[in-house]
Amino acid sequence: MFLLGEIFPNFIANTTEGEIDFHVWLGSSWGVLFSHPADFTPVCTTELARVIRLLPEFSKRNVKVIGLSCDSVQSHMEWSKDIKNYAGFNEADKFPYPIIADRDRKIASLLGMIDKDELDSEGVPLTARAVFIIDPNKKFRMSFLYPATTGRNFDEILRVIDSLQLTDSAKVATPADWKMGDDCMVLPTIPEDQLPRMFPQGVTSVPMPSGKWYLRKTACPRV
Repeated sequence: MFLLGEIFPNFIANTTEGEIDFHVWLGSSWGVLFSHPADFTPVCTTELARVIRLLPEFSKRNVKVIGLSCDSVQSHMEWSKDIKNYAGFNEADKFPYPIIADRDRKIASLLGMIDKDELDSEGVPLTARAVFIIDPNKKFRMSFLYPATTGRNFDEILRVIDSLQLTDSAKVATPADWKMGDDCMVLPTIPEDQLPRMFPQGVTSVPMPSGKWYLRKTACPRV
């Protein structure tokens, strides 16, 4: 399995928008690749519909989204009608993002997202409910892996993207349950004498029973 910070594996895939080279398709954007066990399944339909509704939020963060399922392109095209309907879109509207066809599970195997406990009608393992976030440098930055019965929280995926983009440009970390605009944490590696220059908005140190002054808060930087 590849590690955080490594270059995300490239692949050629057939999709509902034709054949793509993943790295070329991604270009200078961030990317979210999310996989599904099968077409015409209830949880997956709600997820792909949710992504349609959230596309403006992904777009303003410079994020491209792409789905993957182990069914055919033709199956995806038929399924997309149901997804658009559930999302409240017209059937005549073009489906707004590509879905990869991975019938032979080559891409799922490459990315390590096979669920051995979920099988199709022929007894072949299905793809797991995985999420990968990739940055514009094609580096692997985050993954989630959900069981087939649990739908994803796409608000959390957007929150993680906000955190990654913020912390790439500012010397901060984001605490538990952080949302954009909330206070951030100053990195422990930053010396005290550099705080006024780096954080003119101020830093608040939280006293701890250990006597160590490592928990330092600052207002969310503007980037």
